[in-house]
Amino acid sequence: MKLPGDIDGVRLVKALRVLGYEVTRQKGSHSRLTTRVGGEHHEVIPLHRPIKPGTLASILKSVASHHRVTTEELIGTLHLR
Repeated sequence: MKLPGDIDGVRLVKALRVLGYEVTRQKGSHSRLTTRVGGEHHEVIPLHRPIKPGTLASILKSVASHHRVTTEELIGTLHLR
């Protein structure tokens, strides 16, 4: 799976709104997003440009797992390519 390499935190926060995520807290350069779709789930997004590939992979894997989809399907749903 090839991850998009130019995703920044602001773009990822906007993309995750499709899945019902909303910013519930922000401290410094990190935002905490929460969704109640499929049960409550929290994710911390660094508002860096770009997000490091390992960090992005970890976030996408966690979100995909919560929504019971593959990471590839999640990337397509969020239009990150």
